[in-house]
Amino acid sequence: MDFNEHTAAEAVQNSFRETPDARLRELLDTLTRHLHAFVREARPSVREWEQAIEFLTTVGQTCTDTRQEFVLLSDVLGVSMLVETLNEQEGGTESTVLGPFHMVESPSRALGDSIDMVGEAEPCVVSGRVLNADGAPLPHAEVDVWQCNEKGFYDVQQPGEQPAGNGRGLFRTDAEGRFRFRTVLPSHYPIPADGPVGRLLKATRRHPYRPAHIHFIVQADGYVPLTTHIFVAGSPYLDSDAVFAVKRSLIVDFIESDDEEAAARNGVRAPFHHAEFDLVLSGEHGRMPGRTD
Repeated sequence: MDFNEHTAAEAVQNSFRETPDARLRELLDTLTRHLHAFVREARPSVREWEQAIEFLTTVGQTCTDTRQEFVLLSDVLGVSMLVETLNEQEGGTESTVLGPFHMVESPSRALGDSIDMVGEAEPCVVSGRVLNADGAPLPHAEVDVWQCNEKGFYDVQQPGEQPAGNGRGLFRTDAEGRFRFRTVLPSHYPIPADGPVGRLLKATRRHPYRPAHIHFIVQADGYVPLTTHIFVAGSPYLDSDAVFAVKRSLIVDFIESDDEEAAARNGVRAPFHHAEFDLVLSGEHGRMPGRTD
C-alpha cells in the first residue's frame, strides 16, 4: 500500500492490529483516525508541526514534582472536564477536575481541626455530610481537601512562605457521616501562566483565572470515589473559569456571621464565614486502598 493522504490512517491502524490488549488497540485506532483527520483538515506546514512538537516538549520540560503542566494543558483545553463528565456517576454530587496542585499527600487531621497553618485574616468553617444516593450517611468516609490561601497561592507554589501542608487536610467522617474543618476563605486566582500553557492563553486572549473554590476527593468502601470542588458563591470568574470546571450545583454560599458565640463554638473568631453542604457518592466500587477493616 502506498503511503499517501488517503491511505495513511489505515496504514497506521493496521500496524496496531496485533495489539494484545483490546482496549489499547481500540484507543490507538480511534486516536489515529481522529489525529489524521485533523491533520488532513488543518493541513499544517512542516514548520507549524515542528512548532507543535516544540510546544509539547516544553510542556513536558515544565513539569516538576510540584507542577503538572500537562494536566494544566488538558484543563485549559476542556479535556479534563470532558473526561470527568463522561465518567460521572448518576445520582451523586457532580464531579470536576483534579487540577494541577494535588501533588502532595494531605496531612491527616481530626474533625474540626484547621487546615490554615498560618492564621490568615478571614476565618471560615466548612461542614457537611457524606451520603449515598439514597440519603444514608456514610461513616468513616475519607475526605481529602486542599485549597489556596487568601492571596490565591497553594503551599507548593510558595515553599518559602507557606509551610508544607498548609491548606490541606485528610479527614474521616464521624458515625453520622459528618465532616467539619476550619480554614480561610479561599481567593480566586490565576493558574500558572509563566509557562507554555500561559503563553497559549495569552496568544488566544484568554484570561488565566479560576473562581474561588475548595477541592475535595471523597472515598468510601463500596462507592466510586468523587473528585469535585465547592465554589464560593459571588466569586469573580464563576462564568468564565479558565478550566471550565464550574457547575451550578457546586456553587455554595459562604455565609458571613458576626455571631461571637457561634464563632467560639467553632473555634474561630468573629466575623467568620460558614459553608455547609452534602457530598453524595454513588455507584459500586471496590475497597478503598489500604483499608483492611
